[in-house]
Amino acid sequence: MSLEQRSLGRQGLAVSAIGLGCMGMSQSYGTAEERNERASIATIQRAIELGCTFLDTAEIYGPYTNEELLGRAIKGRRNEVMLATKFGFCIENIPALDSRPEHIREVVVASLRRLQTDHIDLLYQHRVDPMVPIEEVAGTVADLIAEGKVRFFGLSEADATTIRRAHAVQPVSALQSEYSLWERNLEAEIILVLRELGIGLVPFSPLGRGFLTGAVTRAEAYPEGDVRRGDPRFQGENFDVNVRAAEAVHAVARSFGVKPGQVAIAWLLHKGDDIVPIPGTKRVTYLEENVAAASIVLDADQLRTLDDALAPGKVAGLRYNPATRATSRR
Repeated sequence: MSLEQRSLGRQGLAVSAIGLGCMGMSQSYGTAEERNERASIATIQRAIELGCTFLDTAEIYGPYTNEELLGRAIKGRRNEVMLATKFGFCIENIPALDSRPEHIREVVVASLRRLQTDHIDLLYQHRVDPMVPIEEVAGTVADLIAEGKVRFFGLSEADATTIRRAHAVQPVSALQSEYSLWERNLEAEIILVLRELGIGLVPFSPLGRGFLTGAVTRAEAYPEGDVRRGDPRFQGENFDVNVRAAEAVHAVARSFGVKPGQVAIAWLLHKGDDIVPIPGTKRVTYLEENVAAASIVLDADQLRTLDDALAPGKVAGLRYNPATRATSRR
């Protein structure tokens, strides 16, 4: 199968209906020993074959190594993919933020070199920097667009006020933020603002960091360095509550004879044609499962069942631990 295209924003950005989050190929999930460059490159190249051509990375992933990996994987195939990357952290002092205009320019030059390309299709501010007015950030990206180094502008984990202010200076094509059956807090305000302004939504962690696939265990069973080890939703009683809530996803999956994670992705695709999830994986098998989710058609009753089972308040625990939550504006 080949994925349909969806539009993000009103500026002409068209991407595959499902993208590929590449972060886990370099960090955050599993151990370093479990990461395999050859397998990751095979996954990226298989994604391109399947029409899953919206590829997501960032300078902080690694740091730097994920962009380098992606650059090697797409060598000779640049015109077949849409590349998204991000700026906004002070790599030398993570998790400190840095969106000063001169730093944005430095990051873009370095990202272009690592990705082995002359332009970035979608450039996100990774996290909002409270020390730099968003108007300066948007203006800098606008200049980079005029110079041909960047094509479209995005934000990540931004609040509604920041989105409006940025969009008034340089139209925002996409907001990348956590959204899934597992995490619904965009619904009360942010999605309404995005649709008012004509901005697309790119949900990361569409599988709830793996929780919605059913292939999860308690936080303490994950190795040091795996983000789920410190995730409140994987800990103690929260884990038990969330396993019960996720059973609704398993039930719908059984009715189709598919995997629970595929139902979770299908749910997102049904939420609007301005939504493009980017499930991450480093394995071809899981990539193929994720892409196949585009063919699942959920009816109104199934959507209602899923909505109700994992409605806000029914998932236990905060979505981030305190340290990670401090970098988010929502």
